Amino acid sequence: MGVEPIPHWPGEHIDLGETRIHVRTTPEGPPDTAVFVHGLAGSATNWTDLMGELAGDVRGVAIDLPGAGHSPAPPDGRYSLDGHADAVVRLVEHIGGAVHLFGNSMGGAVSVRVAAARPDLVRSLTLVSPAMPDLLPRYGPARVAMSAAPRLGELAVRWLSSVPAERRIRATLSMCYADLNRVHPERLRDAVEELRRRDGLPYSGEAMVGCARAIVNEYFRTGPDNLWRQAARVTAPTLVVYGRRDRLVDARMAHRAGRTFPDVRLVTLPNAGHVAQMEFPEVVAREARRLLAETRIRETQVSIRRTA
Repeated sequence: MGVEPIPHWPGEHIDLGETRIHVRTTPEGPPDTAVFVHGLAGSATNWTDLMGELAGDVRGVAIDLPGAGHSPAPPDGRYSLDGHADAVVRLVEHIGGAVHLFGNSMGGAVSVRVAAARPDLVRSLTLVSPAMPDLLPRYGPARVAMSAAPRLGELAVRWLSSVPAERRIRATLSMCYADLNRVHPERLRDAVEELRRRDGLPYSGEAMVGCARAIVNEYFRTGPDNLWRQAARVTAPTLVVYGRRDRLVDARMAHRAGRTFPDVRLVTLPNAGHVAQMEFPEVVAREARRLLAETRIRETQVSIRRTA
């Protein structure tokens, strides 16, 4: 832990019609753009290190989903996967042209919905521990379900607000990381200060409970908008990364992902938890670069065939 982590990328607010969001971006340079979507209780800073690893390959744009990070609450006060997906679509349309889309946990589920509904906006899809429907009983998902329960979620948020921020952050990171020792002290201090800032926002608790309910609702959604059915309609080349020590998303879901996504490569990291892009950014970057290169080659081949 002797090497100081890179600073978080600079951010700005962008107006997207009725929606106003906050994004963090790497410097312009590479011709291609990647959009990064965080998970429950996360923010754009969850991608800082991976964006740094890929800064020579793509220009990175990381979104704070509505109500998360520095983005204000959604105008209608409602939190849903559809609402988050709409914010991502609006951002990509604002950028102009298709992007390489990255998503972690809830952000992975959001990214699947975007890729299925708007294939014209997604050149490739990289998912890190995506929160796809999985009803196998486990402690981590059970905690999310409890926080989404009517009244219980609001009571839990009020109780947690009385717990010191550092204790809450350590508990969250212990759930998300396989090895808490991989969290740099500077990153830990950043996370504590950010949580204290969030505690002062009138909508922070509502956002947490609302997003937890959105995930649980998706687990029980049926019909064509079920996330696994949407995954089967994704046309973009896809990389899915799982951590074998993930307490929230079972790495065994890789089997179903391999059967469902039409054009997919699976990677399982033996020592990673739920946020491999934060624990092992260099490893995830290596796998992502391979997908980026393969996507560009395919696009060139398609272009040649069309002009032949």
